[in-house]
Amino acid sequence: MVSASIHELVTSQRTFFASGVTLDVHWRVAALESLRQAILRQENKICAALEKDLNKCALESYMTEIGMVLEEIRYVQKHLRQWSREKRVPTPLSQFPARSFISPQPYGVALVMSPWNYPFQLAIEPLIGAIAAGNCAVVKPSAYAPASSQAIADLINSCFQPEFVAVVQGGREENAALLDEKFDFIFFTGGVEVGKLVMEKASRNLTPVCLELGGKSPCIVDETADLPLAARRIIFGKILNAGQTCVAPDYLLVQEGVKDRLVALLRKEIHRSLGPRPLECPDYGKIVNEKHFRRLLSLLEGETPLEGGEADPATLRIAPTILEPASPQSPVMAEEIFGPILPVLTFRQLEEAVDFINARPRPLALYLFTGSRQTERLFLDRCSFGGGCINDTVVHLATSHMPFGGVGNSGMGSYHGKASFETFSHHRSILKKYPWPDLPIRYRPYTARNARRLRRFLG
Repeated sequence: MVSASIHELVTSQRTFFASGVTLDVHWRVAALESLRQAILRQENKICAALEKDLNKCALESYMTEIGMVLEEIRYVQKHLRQWSREKRVPTPLSQFPARSFISPQPYGVALVMSPWNYPFQLAIEPLIGAIAAGNCAVVKPSAYAPASSQAIADLINSCFQPEFVAVVQGGREENAALLDEKFDFIFFTGGVEVGKLVMEKASRNLTPVCLELGGKSPCIVDETADLPLAARRIIFGKILNAGQTCVAPDYLLVQEGVKDRLVALLRKEIHRSLGPRPLECPDYGKIVNEKHFRRLLSLLEGETPLEGGEADPATLRIAPTILEPASPQSPVMAEEIFGPILPVLTFRQLEEAVDFINARPRPLALYLFTGSRQTERLFLDRCSFGGGCINDTVVHLATSHMPFGGVGNSGMGSYHGKASFETFSHHRSILKKYPWPDLPIRYRPYTARNARRLRRFLG
């Protein structure tokens, strides 16, 4: 039954796309405006859903979800007409006389699968790119954030017909049915293992994918760093959404000589941000469900926290926790933490930190706190990662001017701003050949004379 209804939905979107309505750039701009107005009307409802699922306060919900989406729509609307134009490129002399140009074209019907940690932003931001490029889209929110999933469905239903944009709610059965359908593009945000499954399913239909995954994003602090500023910005990035952020600092690599001072500053910053009893702070987020709550507690087993470690099963909260792992092979260092736990490891020479990072899968983000230009260049030149910050954390993704995406195990493809439009577009290369003169050099029979002429143009 689920498979049949989803197949019917995808078929209706294919019919609508074939009508050519979405090819009109002005129509796309108007569709984005409808989405923007609907978000403004339903902002309070969206905030209430985020609070119910993750205990996000209104300010954090606007800063990390609603506000980012509104800014993305504004930016895309401003530039969409320019991005959609055919772009003329040089024509080689061997093709004379002709005109060469690149023409962006929508894929068709796209699937957007979003996660639970930023359920609104990570569903709507890729949808903006899909609409801007001229696609129809099916959005599948995570079942782990049910209130947000319903808010997204209500939002989309209020401004779009399902044959253009539709929301499919549900769990594994719906996910499986969607992945069994033939889409023209799939955009997935989530964990590595599910990302592999999405890619495997997509490969059966040769469907292109964009995978936004995660990983253990390192944060390096050397002896030249501004330690009070580093502590403040590290804790900001770590406790945002109770650590359930794909680009949160996953672990610290701190130069030995400044470790004790930095840890003291981190502890001070936790108390400044959340008070002496973080579990009682009303606007501190909660872990999304008991399964993830228990998983995080299991990572603390056998470890001695330098700060925090307290947990409240009734509210699914874990206090921000700083710990020095028993070894780099401890369970807390074996997987992406995705919670408010921050392991601290030390290094003596910068090369040690570089080697430590490079010995592991390439992370989604890297953060470096330093006052040295040479140190900046060392890590930028030697380490491969999706994106990151120098002397800050997390905020590199909060811009429409730069693409955001991973590399290797942390994902493939990118989005935000123009990158979103390009991700959801196929860029056709077109050569318009003029009928005269029609040079005989390329036609048979091949002769020595024509070969000499050809060498003048090529090689």
